[in-house]
Amino acid sequence: MSEAATNNGDDEIVTVNFKVTRSFLDEIEDTWQGRGFNSRSEFIRYTLRDAIEHPTFDRDELVALLQAEEDVREQRTMSAEETRERFGTDGTNE
Repeated sequence: MSEAATNNGDDEIVTVNFKVTRSFLDEIEDTWQGRGFNSRSEFIRYTLRDAIEHPTFDRDELVALLQAEEDVREQRTMSAEETRERFGTDGTNE
């Protein structure tokens, strides 16, 4: 764990409040209970610590991922075969 994420006895524990929608809170509730955490707070601390220690996506990457998900749902994608036909490639490395 990172030093910022752990309490070695020298750091004061503080309370942080934030607002979320009811539907998001419901998802959080389902998630922490379904994954075996002892409390919602424990789950949120774990999630925040993990995001700091193992950043996977930056904001731009997340926005692009969400846009791609929407494109798939709205059927705005094409198959590999359609792509090869459209761009005139045969799928082999030249």
